[in-house]
Amino acid sequence: MRVFNFSAGPAALPETVLQRAAEEMLDWHGSGMGVMEMSHRGPEFTSIAEKAEADFRTLLGVPDNYRVLFLQGGALAMNALIPMNLLGTKTSADYVNTGEWSKKSIEEARKYCRANVIASSEDRKFTYVPPQSAWTPDPDAAYLHICTNETIGGVEYFWVPESGDVPLVADMSSHILSRPIDVSKYGVIYGGAQKNIGPAGLTFVIVRDDLLERALPVTPSVFHWKAQAAAGSMLNTPPTYSIYIAGLVFEWLLAQGGLAAVERSNVAKATLLYDCLDTSELFFNPIDKACRSRMNVPFFLRDESLNDAFLQGAQANGLVQLKGHRVVGGMRASIYNAMPVEGVQALVDYMKEFERSRG
Repeated sequence: MRVFNFSAGPAALPETVLQRAAEEMLDWHGSGMGVMEMSHRGPEFTSIAEKAEADFRTLLGVPDNYRVLFLQGGALAMNALIPMNLLGTKTSADYVNTGEWSKKSIEEARKYCRANVIASSEDRKFTYVPPQSAWTPDPDAAYLHICTNETIGGVEYFWVPESGDVPLVADMSSHILSRPIDVSKYGVIYGGAQKNIGPAGLTFVIVRDDLLERALPVTPSVFHWKAQAAAGSMLNTPPTYSIYIAGLVFEWLLAQGGLAAVERSNVAKATLLYDCLDTSELFFNPIDKACRSRMNVPFFLRDESLNDAFLQGAQANGLVQLKGHRVVGGMRASIYNAMPVEGVQALVDYMKEFERSRG
């Protein structure tokens, strides 16, 4: 029996996607070979990669003047590759600090430029997004970087900052494809795939054409966006199987009705869980309500001595990977696109029973 997997990543995949991948494991579409065995330059895989990119573009409404890259290294590597590809002749970039992943981005950027922290929510333990009125941007910065969903802290942007002529760069690793976005308001959108897209090993970059000319000379060829765009993300061997699974996920999302339909489902799931937390006397969520992530829901027991008992009982009920990140403790339920509402309902039912048994 499959469990309800609340892992923050690598995360649960749609069951129908896994079933189809299993059916095609030994023989993809009569080719006599599996996707993992294909040449990345052969016609079979080329067709897979082209369709995956086309469907990704359709889901997000990516404008024609943006390139979509499927790379490797994860969002953490991209923290270094952002300044490498965007600094050009400039020496500084602006960052907003809303939690652990923002901090990692800032630390990595400081190896290559002056990373200006123009706003931070550390004063309240990263429980909110600082209003733009409190930001102190540099109009001459190479770019403005934000993390639009903090996987660890559970804070999400539901608005797009205005950055003027400074390109807006967003790490969307943990909420990409969870709702419609206006790609044209960003210069660069990037993230790791292992939350809402597919297996670990794949990194996506959506970059506006005019920003492809800014790479530093030291930028490695395989991470040089202009070079990879010219090569169709195949300057080197790409993560072929991860791209294949991502393509199946994109097809699954389109079959759901696209991102507007997916958003309705995600709102329903998040509302169900947050309502449980807000009416509980035993559990709580510390994030400002206007900034609560729909994807990653940290929660805590007022009596932390009950943590282990809660997690053990959850495991026994088929609710797994609920332990909070070591940085913040407590519990965390990641309820990405592939998590069915039945899984969230099962978690809520267990939480209520756990509270009743200790009332």
